[in-house]
Amino acid sequence: MTVVYSARYQIDLGAHVFPTRKYQLVHERLLQAAVIQPTDIVEPQPASWDDLALVHTREYLTKMRDGTMTEEDLTQLELPWSSEMVEGFRMMVGGTIESAHLATREGAMIVGHIGGGLHHAFPNHGEGFCPFNDVAVAIRVLQREGMQRAAVIDLDVHHGNGTAFIFESDPRVFTFSMHQQYNYPMWKPRGSLDIGLMDGTGDAEYVERLANALPTVMASNPECLFYLAGADPYEDDQLGGLHLTRDGLRARDRIVVEYARMTRVPMVIVLAGGYARRVEDTVSVHVATMEEASGLADQ
Repeated sequence: MTVVYSARYQIDLGAHVFPTRKYQLVHERLLQAAVIQPTDIVEPQPASWDDLALVHTREYLTKMRDGTMTEEDLTQLELPWSSEMVEGFRMMVGGTIESAHLATREGAMIVGHIGGGLHHAFPNHGEGFCPFNDVAVAIRVLQREGMQRAAVIDLDVHHGNGTAFIFESDPRVFTFSMHQQYNYPMWKPRGSLDIGLMDGTGDAEYVERLANALPTVMASNPECLFYLAGADPYEDDQLGGLHLTRDGLRARDRIVVEYARMTRVPMVIVLAGGYARRVEDTVSVHVATMEEASGLADQ
């Protein structure tokens, strides 16, 4: 399986619940377990400001680039501004764009991105640790190049509010979010298919509802799938309230990957959120996602 990754994804955010070192740890674990080889790894280029402008307003991008974010902007983003932060996330958006090109152009079918899933970013602001919306930018890039249909399968514990808002009026993009209903964000713009789960939902109900929803997603006839494989539905996540075990999360991943493989639709996997009390647990969930994708992609 081809994997896209950059060491620049590890960003110094100070004392923060978002452990950006998880990307390096996932990368190391995948190599140590021989899930991937060094030759499978592709280093991305940062997304250009013009590509970012396919989704984000010029005014917002200027503030991000020049460091003129207001206190209100930074409170909503929940990240400290620094040039390292901006460039690290710009590189991460480039990683999702590169993954999309590899999946659709190179026939790789399933490409794993050790990063991305920044689904809370809106056109004119960032929020919830998401400065830019990488999946939305990648979709807009593919649309510029002629792609007609895309679908987003967002299985982060939090609703993909930015993504839903961006594509709300675009019938070419099917957005599916299955999330904890009574959790951040408060405002949840309507996507193509939204499933809000009750607090404490566990493996059996989660997997059943996912399996029932995926045929509707695939009926939109996407040419590329973007799968946000959040680790935060995990039962010991600090920012989540669902009760999925590691086995349940692995079953979730297997179902999504099997659908992509069965329908021969290229798929990009991005890791999205993960804030377990032990960072090792978040890393293990993300590694299992890539293991499932790698094992099925090789068949």
